[in-house]
Amino acid sequence: ANTIIINNAQNFGLSDLHQLRGRVGRSNKKAFCYLIAPKFSVLTSEARKRLEALVQFSDLGAGFNIAMKDLDIRGAGNMLGGEQSGFISEIGFEMYQKILNEAVDELKEQEFKDLFAKKGDGPATFVRDCILETDLEVRIPDDYVNDVNERLALYQAMDNLKTEAELQKFSEELKDRFGPLPHEVKELIQSFQLRWLAQDLGVEKLVIKGGKMVGFMISDPQSKFYESAIFQVLLKRIQTGQLPCSLSEKNDRLRMVFNHVKDLQKAYDLFSSVKEL
Repeated sequence: ANTIIINNAQNFGLSDLHQLRGRVGRSNKKAFCYLIAPKFSVLTSEARKRLEALVQFSDLGAGFNIAMKDLDIRGAGNMLGGEQSGFISEIGFEMYQKILNEAVDELKEQEFKDLFAKKGDGPATFVRDCILETDLEVRIPDDYVNDVNERLALYQAMDNLKTEAELQKFSEELKDRFGPLPHEVKELIQSFQLRWLAQDLGVEKLVIKGGKMVGFMISDPQSKFYESAIFQVLLKRIQTGQLPCSLSEKNDRLRMVFNHVKDLQKAYDLFSSVKEL
């Protein structure tokens, strides 16, 4: 057989369609795959992206590009389920990563403290990384960077940025290559600045949804952060009303709750006022 007709192709997954069209044709015989679907105007956004990906990646060896596009459309999926990682699904990746980081830090401070003694001269780092959850548009839009592989490469490059200077250089490179930054990309860049600032203030997780921002402080009550100067300033500004938030404790974890935070710039400005020591 050298021809396959797939009716209602919009109802199939991207990998399914790729596998089905690969069932026909041989090296010496040209093959045809006909996808029958309603007009693009009535299809869902994801269905359109799936069909467009099949048209775009039709050459021999396009399987990797198809897989990357599928990842871009559907997300990473259940990488941490029981069928993938065993017990990690019971505690979640966030908790697993936290436990692992705490174990590494403990080894550095105890068994290998001589090896890492030189790093103790700088300012103390109480939070290794701040996790940000938001319902705001924080991404690189398809119409700004069309190629899925390029977008994935940009996300990976951003994940390796560590300083404000590196972020600024990356932003200028984006403008030079793709043009003026759209709102979503500006928010994405702002999210890195916000996360770095929040982690300096002892925030392990930041949730900005529905116009409200909640900052979850370091969960370990014995952390030296609660004896640090930055925490004393933070506490003083909350008590005097200079920082418009309420401080509460839930499940033995300290939280800062801010109202009327509708964008990342507002969140950044709030934390910046505390960082001025």
